[in-house]
Amino acid sequence: MHEWLIGLIEGFKSLGYVGIALALTFEFVPAELVLPLAGFWVYEGDFNIILVILAGTTGGVTGPLTLYALGRYGGRPLVLRFGKYFLVREKEIVKAEQFFAKYGSGVAFFGRFIPGVRTAVSIPCGMANMNVWKFSIYTFAAMLPITSLYVYLGYKLGPRWEEVGPLASQYLTPIAIVILVVLVAWIGWKWLSARRKRATSPSEDHDTK
Repeated sequence: MHEWLIGLIEGFKSLGYVGIALALTFEFVPAELVLPLAGFWVYEGDFNIILVILAGTTGGVTGPLTLYALGRYGGRPLVLRFGKYFLVREKEIVKAEQFFAKYGSGVAFFGRFIPGVRTAVSIPCGMANMNVWKFSIYTFAAMLPITSLYVYLGYKLGPRWEEVGPLASQYLTPIAIVILVVLVAWIGWKWLSARRKRATSPSEDHDTK
């Protein structure tokens, strides 16, 4: 399976930067393979690293849009039936739904940094009819640093590009933790603000009478 996927990705190389974006549009092709390999192509002198990052980020948006559309227009039954063809299992769909229900549309951004959620999170965004432009902007904002990291590491490791996956996780995990801490703090602040507002409202109403 691994060798077959690498062969498929290599086939997209002949299409240049468009090929990189296209490879990432097919969600069954893991970005964790495409991006480091593209970084290796930069190492070999075949591509420009900035243009590879832009192409990878573009594909990192068009790919999730396919799952977004599946969730929006197909609904949960269709997702459960065909999600496996996008390498999304029911367990991941359930986790992503719970994540979306708890944190809202912001998961289109910070969910990309969290393993087990990053791919499936597009589905509940579609099922909730999240604005497609908002979804695309959040996804682009998240995929730009992630793509940059994978491509850069692939470029630096060169022939050892297949070692990028575990190395990238060492960087993404702390980022995910920081994002979750900030998110929890923000939710806590919003909750306290709403509680204070409710607490002051009766006294304000009493003063006006």
